[in-house]
Amino acid sequence: MKLTFSPTSPFVRKVRIAATELGLIDKIEMVPTVVAPTQINAAYAHDVNPLRKIPALILDDGLVIVDSYNITEYLDELAGGGKLIPSSGSARWKVKSEHAMIQGMTESMLLCRYEAAVRPKEFFWKGWYDDQWDRAWQGLARFENSDITTRPLDAAQIALVCALGYADFRFADCEWRKAFPKLDAFHERMLQRESVKISVPPTA
Repeated sequence: MKLTFSPTSPFVRKVRIAATELGLIDKIEMVPTVVAPTQINAAYAHDVNPLRKIPALILDDGLVIVDSYNITEYLDELAGGGKLIPSSGSARWKVKSEHAMIQGMTESMLLCRYEAAVRPKEFFWKGWYDDQWDRAWQGLARFENSDITTRPLDAAQIALVCALGYADFRFADCEWRKAFPKLDAFHERMLQRESVKISVPPTA
């Protein structure tokens, strides 16, 4: 298997953590891939994902699985199922729904990053930026008092630690730790896991 890869992507990080926790990381070849706004990676769009998003998991038979959740679910099934995503019942739908919210929160932060760092400054739209940031912030407030911070490891927790790590990486002055001490404690506990520690985005 091959995984299209960037060390700074929170979505790739999620898959790396899941693969490590499931004992599958050594079966995956990391393929460095550049995708960025306005930079047309025509080969990637044609051969892998026309949306030009990472990660994508390319199986040995040529099948391409896109979206970090779908890849995580595939790896979970490959490892026997029910390890990071409950196999059935309300617990399954809870993890899937929480993951979808956290995915959206992370995407909102990514859009803030693009708005502030990539869009020409004369076109910066502060109201839109503030709205996207508020979506992420309200999500963190929701999870501050959730059992997501205390239960056994699952896919939603992995997504959350990646969202928090992305906030550290791209928005170092946002002071989420001061606002959400339970999430801070959760993040510190998760950093004790080797899979989380070794996938922290590079600072330089």
